[in-house]
Amino acid sequence: MSHPSPIAIDGPAAAGKGTLAKKLGAYLNYACLDTGALYRGVALLVLHAQADPTDPHASLNAAQKLDIDAIDQTAIRSAEVGQAAADVAVHPEVRNCILELQRHFAANPPAGKDGAILDGRDIGTFVCPDAPVKLFVTASAEIRAHRRWLELSASDKTLKEADILAAVIARDKKDMERAIAPLRPAEDAHLLDTSDLGIESAFEAALKLIVSIGS
Repeated sequence: MSHPSPIAIDGPAAAGKGTLAKKLGAYLNYACLDTGALYRGVALLVLHAQADPTDPHASLNAAQKLDIDAIDQTAIRSAEVGQAAADVAVHPEVRNCILELQRHFAANPPAGKDGAILDGRDIGTFVCPDAPVKLFVTASAEIRAHRRWLELSASDKTLKEADILAAVIARDKKDMERAIAPLRPAEDAHLLDTSDLGIESAFEAALKLIVSIGS
């Protein structure tokens, strides 16, 4: 049975969209692209160059050098890189550069894959507005901050959950208020609130929707 592709999954930080995308990808044999990792990868390159993430020229230079396969998935998960990613993501030049990578992935999944899943903040509204399946995954700021604190505190015991919550709220505000492709659900997106859902329940709800659209 064939399923619709690409699948667009949007939502704020730590809502569970990445975990959901990977689980759906494994089940459907779809390639997954964490588009947030692309911006974090750009941010990491900017920081390594000791440049300013708010500088559009430095950010674009990093974006043009980005190698998806070379992104350090551990290093990009720090709070510092997360904040820098929000800064580089507001630059139109950077977004246009990353946009090409994302759309190519959506239209040309890696060999052996039956489709593509892209998760981020503007997939359904901007990157793949014609995607047949659009999910907007969300959760309360407190729940999302707790999840992110559990993730990051494993390697940094000094982190305070209150600080993570403040960072989550600040990131949400920046993402929702940016001029280009702000964070918001697409008009035809299906809302999935994971505040009280485990990954299995979220997966089952998403898969049911995908199957219904593909049938």
